[in-house]
Amino acid sequence: MALELAAGVTLYLTRHGQTQANLEKRFSGAKDTPLTALGLAQARQVGTVLERALGMRPAIAFVASPYARAQATMRIVRETLELPPDGFTTDARLTEINLGAWDQLTDAEARALDPAAFDARSADKWNVHVPGGGENYQEAAARASDWVRGLTADTVAVTHGAIIRILRGLFLDLDWRGMNALDETQGVVFRIRGRDVVRLEPEGKLG
Repeated sequence: MALELAAGVTLYLTRHGQTQANLEKRFSGAKDTPLTALGLAQARQVGTVLERALGMRPAIAFVASPYARAQATMRIVRETLELPPDGFTTDARLTEINLGAWDQLTDAEARALDPAAFDARSADKWNVHVPGGGENYQEAAARASDWVRGLTADTVAVTHGAIIRILRGLFLDLDWRGMNALDETQGVVFRIRGRDVVRLEPEGKLG
């Protein structure tokens, strides 16, 4: 079920900067919390990583998840590249996995709602839905893959932690456990060509 970009297309994939929910280690799906001071710095850091890869004011497509945290990150990225901040599109297929009843809860709070459901999902994230109308990995993978298959030009995309793990896993032909084990690092960029995934690191580390 490996995923592959169209020939000649390069994708620069990055996660939004740290949010208050990330800082508090809460599930964060459709409900937004603002970028922290570190998150704002991570967004600028992504811009500098892309500047090294693409140069200033690159002529490339920019697309973000419509969630506020992704759009806020994208605006900072584009400003860092000396581009108009709002010169990007959004695509709902890049939204974070739907976390249903768990959105904005900690692991402990989510498990307390229904321990059996929490444990069942932990044992099979590919097939088991998050309670309360949430998605499973398979559904999130299908929509994100559909977006990737439609790419025809080099693109910078700002999306979310689980979606980036799932997409990287699909390019690398991992099963869901392999996807789940991937990191959700913020402030870095993943450059993808074909099925090749390369992490572009910043020159300096933030907090």
